[in-house]
Amino acid sequence: MEIVSPSPAHLALIAQRRTDLRVALGRVLPPKAHFLCEIGSGHGHFLTAYAAAHPGDLCIGIDLIGERIERATRKRDRAKLTNLHFFHAEAHDFLSALPADAGICAIIVLFPDPWPKRRHHKNRLLQPAFLDTLATRAGQGTRLYFRTDHRGYFAQATAVLAAHPLWRIDPATPWIFETETVFQARAPTYHSLVAGRTAAV
Repeated sequence: MEIVSPSPAHLALIAQRRTDLRVALGRVLPPKAHFLCEIGSGHGHFLTAYAAAHPGDLCIGIDLIGERIERATRKRDRAKLTNLHFFHAEAHDFLSALPADAGICAIIVLFPDPWPKRRHHKNRLLQPAFLDTLATRAGQGTRLYFRTDHRGYFAQATAVLAAHPLWRIDPATPWIFETETVFQARAPTYHSLVAGRTAAV
């Protein structure tokens, strides 16, 4: 299969997108910020509830769909939460745009797109390369909380995390915060795991 390299125009678009995101993050992140991040925050149900219950925690949610971020931001504003921010961003762009002194203290991934067809599995978020990148912004002991209603995705995520040298599945750690999201309410059943960032080897 021929691998097509990104065009110069596409690379320039990515660079501009990350520059704009870096500026936006600089407006809300204090120096040496440590924050909780939800990747794929949707309409903000989970993170708004979490931020309201934990006013001392800085929380950031990102999502690929701008309309979801607009709705989440309105929800945040109605609740008058100053410790919560939402950004329209792709996960790799977000991690690249973070200030050098910023760190993630907890990562939450709830009911991500399972990409159920085998040929699309490469598009699933929890892949070794993404976990490599995530580990560069997560300090030792940072927890990754993952929940899905797709049994196949859960099995793959479990295998990927179990094999990764910088993450270790931690069944003893309780779930970070329970509040029923729209996706969770619709799911007849779901599967959860917690993994911790280990020391570099």
